[in-house]
Amino acid sequence: MKKNQQWSGWGTDGEQAQQHYLIEPRYLAGGGDLRHVTEFLRASGWRDKSKSGGPIVFDSPDKSVRIGYDPFVQPGGWTISGKQTRRHEAWHAALGRQVPVEIVAGVTDALTRPRSAHAPNVWAPLEAQEWEMAQGQHVTARSPDGNAFVRFHQSAPGQAHWWAGARNEHGRVWEATFTPNAPMHLVQAFSTALADPQPLMRPLGHVPPSQRIRTTSVSVLPSQLSAWQQARITAARAATWARSSWATTRSRHHATGPYATAGRVRAHR
Repeated sequence: MKKNQQWSGWGTDGEQAQQHYLIEPRYLAGGGDLRHVTEFLRASGWRDKSKSGGPIVFDSPDKSVRIGYDPFVQPGGWTISGKQTRRHEAWHAALGRQVPVEIVAGVTDALTRPRSAHAPNVWAPLEAQEWEMAQGQHVTARSPDGNAFVRFHQSAPGQAHWWAGARNEHGRVWEATFTPNAPMHLVQAFSTALADPQPLMRPLGHVPPSQRIRTTSVSVLPSQLSAWQQARITAARAATWARSSWATTRSRHHATGPYATAGRVRAHR
């Protein structure tokens, strides 16, 4: 089903609007532009370890997490790996190449932010969007249209993992897995991005060939696209600066101690 819609916005005179499509449901929108993930990581202070012509590789500032994208192997796609630390075991996640980058970013963006103090609940975002819950040998949440699922899969005692996927009339489109020791707030970030009802935008020529998607045609100026992308990068840089500033202030406070100033004042009397 296609609709037409004119987007109003800013732009320079003479700009040529480009045709894009808003796609619903988002989990069938196709992979998208990898820069949606990589530029945010770069702006968040992650180190680009990619080699020219090779897979994409980013390391977290503390080198505890590595994010990669490899289109040169089968099945290929995104891998996210956390090293073992004093607080957490090593963990791993794999997301297929057709997982929309906006859903991948739900996880990778969360890795750049401090963890919430609230206990994570993977199922809550899905239930809020009326995904159907079923509990048998495995706990499964299925989208209202039946084309996507999230499952806590236990194949044997002590062998369990989070498993998600989406399909259309042609078969399975993508799969994603998280090892059982993956941080739960990251799995919740994934389920939140997956269940988000907002459509995703794809340019002309990048709309998946499926009768199970709904598309809305929109005209978008290049300056609009640039502004939206830049807003995301600016937000990442601002958050990174704020965390760095807070860490520096905290470090100075601990270095001087709460009574250092008073001590110096007394010394000059």
